[in-house]
Amino acid sequence: MINKQEMLKIHNLHVNTNNKEIISGLDLLINRGEIHAIMGKNGSGKSTLAKVISGHPSYQITEGNIFFKNENITYEEPESRSHKGIFLAFQYPIEVPGVSNIDFLRLAYNCKLKKLNKQEIDPLSFFELINDKIQKIDMNPLFLNRHLNEGFSGGEKKKNEILQMSLLKSELSILDEIDSGLDVDALKSISKNIKTFANKDNAILLITHYQKLIDYIQPDYVHIMNKGKIILTGNAKIASNIDKYGYEYVSLKE
Repeated sequence: MINKQEMLKIHNLHVNTNNKEIISGLDLLINRGEIHAIMGKNGSGKSTLAKVISGHPSYQITEGNIFFKNENITYEEPESRSHKGIFLAFQYPIEVPGVSNIDFLRLAYNCKLKKLNKQEIDPLSFFELINDKIQKIDMNPLFLNRHLNEGFSGGEKKKNEILQMSLLKSELSILDEIDSGLDVDALKSISKNIKTFANKDNAILLITHYQKLIDYIQPDYVHIMNKGKIILTGNAKIASNIDKYGYEYVSLKE
């Protein structure tokens, strides 16, 4: 019998890039309805893990497995993972001149509908749908007609990632340093949108350096990464102690 609560399971994952091992025997379990956060020093493998879960081709899995909803996706293409319900919000969303934001969003949405054997949505119907979404996340409608991320501030780019996540109704959302480069007001807004999106049927994985995001969202679990593996797991208090004592606190716990 399939455990329907299990969303993501990673077992003994080893990952190389440029003949160098970045992930070294990592294990992780995320269930539906949970919010997890991963913290760690620069170079600990946090962003690599996010990219590997989403299927980035620059990384080679040499050992271990990734299961999504009890299905082995270790070697599946990124598009397949996306259609299954995995979403990655990039730390540095790229600018795409010449492609309007609304056209990009409609293409992404229709690609998912097509994969699900559902009828694609016309531009007018999509505008009504996306207009409802942008109101819920308090985003200026003018951004829909601008080129994708071109000239957007850091906060605007991150809010655009949240819009994509909401539109695609991702089951597993991986937010790689969604708080990077945000001022206090933008961080509060992004955190509010993440908490609103979270429900019993999806799961969220936050990757962050900062306690503030942890404070606002209060994830169910906080994991500390070092040298490509998770070395400590606990609740939001871990982030508070790291903010106070630095990563020396983790060393004392090992």
